[in-house]
Amino acid sequence: MAQIEMTPQEAEMLREILVRYLPELRREIVDTDKKEFRRYLQGMEVFMNDLIKRLQQKIAA
Repeated sequence: MAQIEMTPQEAEMLREILVRYLPELRREIVDTDKKEFRRYLQGMEVFMNDLIKRLQQKIAA
């Protein structure tokens, strides 16, 4: 498993970047005609939401 060490400030910055990008990703999912690409983007959305939750837990700890 790959691990990256970061300060709480860096973790918050990364979380903020992900949160800001999510609406754009959702628009891309809606606008995509190709089912395979849509599934790929949906997988990215699930991953990003999970990463945001994990970052929030680390920041709160």
